[in-house]
Amino acid sequence: MSDSAAESIKGIRTIRPPEQAQKRALPRSAAPDLEESAPPRQVANAVPKFNIKPPARRARPRRRHRFLFLTFVLIVVTPVCLSGYYFSTHAADQYASRVAFSVRTEEQSSAIELLGGITELSGSSSSDTDILFAYLSSQELVTRVDDLVDLRAVWSRVSTRQDPLFAFDPDGTIEDLQEHWHRKISIVYDSGTGLIDLQVLAFDPLDAMRVAQAVLGECAGMINSLSRIAQEDSIRFTRDELANAVERLKTARRALTQFRNRTQIVDPTIDTQNQMGLLVTLQRQLADALIDSDLLQDTTRENDPRIVQAKRRIEVIRARIASERRNLGLGEEGESGEAFANLVGEYEGLIVDREFAETAYTAALAAHDSALAEVRKQSRYLAAHVKPTLAEKAQYPERGKTMALLALFCFFAWSIFCLVFYSLRDRS
Repeated sequence: MSDSAAESIKGIRTIRPPEQAQKRALPRSAAPDLEESAPPRQVANAVPKFNIKPPARRARPRRRHRFLFLTFVLIVVTPVCLSGYYFSTHAADQYASRVAFSVRTEEQSSAIELLGGITELSGSSSSDTDILFAYLSSQELVTRVDDLVDLRAVWSRVSTRQDPLFAFDPDGTIEDLQEHWHRKISIVYDSGTGLIDLQVLAFDPLDAMRVAQAVLGECAGMINSLSRIAQEDSIRFTRDELANAVERLKTARRALTQFRNRTQIVDPTIDTQNQMGLLVTLQRQLADALIDSDLLQDTTRENDPRIVQAKRRIEVIRARIASERRNLGLGEEGESGEAFANLVGEYEGLIVDREFAETAYTAALAAHDSALAEVRKQSRYLAAHVKPTLAEKAQYPERGKTMALLALFCFFAWSIFCLVFYSLRDRS
C-alpha cells in the first residue's frame, strides 16, 4: 500500500459522523431532550460548532510553591514556635506595681481675689511636670534608686541563664542598668492634664512596690528642690538690694558720726542759728551804744569820761561782731571766712546722703517683704493620687498577647516578601 493511500485511510478512520460529534459536545442533560423533540439532523444543525481542546492537566506543586512554603515556615512558624517555647520554659513571671502622681501648686489669694473669683486655689504646673518627666528617664534617678533599693539585685533575682531576655546581669554598667530601666518601667505622661502614670515590673511583688515607692520619694524630693530654687530665685534680687541699702545706710551714718567727732558739733545748723541770734543781739547792742554815744556827745563835753566809756563799749561790740562773723564764715568788708560755712555745707551733704540711704533702705525692705509674701503664697508639691500598689498575680510577660502580635507581624512580613517575590518574578 502506498503512502497516500495510508494517509487517506487514516483520515477516514478519524472522521466521525456529525450526529455523534454533536452528541458528545452537548451536555448529557440536554441531549435526551433534543433527541425527543427533533430528528438527529435538525439537532446537529441547531447546535453551534466549536473546537474541542484536550482536558487540563492535574495541578502539581512546583519549585516556587515549595520555596514559598519554606519561607512561611522560616518567617512565621519558626519564630512563633521558638517564642512559645521560650515563654513556656524560660520566661519568668513578673509583677507590676503602679503609681500615678502630678505636680500641684497651691496659691493662697487675698480676700478680695477670693470674693471676686479672680484666681483659683490650685492648679498644675506644666513646666515642672515636663521637667519631672525628663527626670524619670535620667541616669541620676536610676543611680539614686539603685542606691536605695539595689536595682541590680531586684532585677537579677532570675539569672540571665534562665531568662536572658527579661533578667539583668548584675555585672552590667550603669548605662546597662539605665537601658534595662526603660524596659522595666513604663511611663505614660498626659500633657493635657499633667498626670504621670508609672508602672514598675519586678520578679517579686514586694520588690516592685519598693522600687515604685523609691521613685515616688525621689520625684517628691526633686519637686521640693525645684520649689526651693524657685523661692530662692524670687527673693535673691530683693535680698541683694536690701543688703546694698543696709550697707549704704551704715556708710552714711558712719560718715556723719565721724564728722561730729571731728568737729565736736552735733548739729551745725543749731549752732548756726544760735550764733546768728548772738550776732543779731550784738548788732542791736551796737546800735544802742552808738545812739548813747551820740547823745552824750551832744549833751556833754568832749573830755567827759562817759564818752570815752561809750566809745570803748562800741569798739568791744564791733570786735565781738567781727569775731562772730568770722566764725560764721560771713567775713567782713569783702573778706571771706570759710570755717563754719564749710562745716555747715559738709554737714548738709552728709544729712542728704543719710536721708537718701534711709529712703532706699525703706524701699528695699518693703520689696523684700513683698517677695517673701509672694513666696509664702505659692506652694509646689507632688500629689500622688495613686499610691504604689502591691500585686497579687503575675501579669507579665503577656505570653498570649506577645505571641499573637509576633505571629501577626511575621505573617505580614512574609506576605510582603511574597508580594515582592512575585513582582520581581513577573518582571523577569
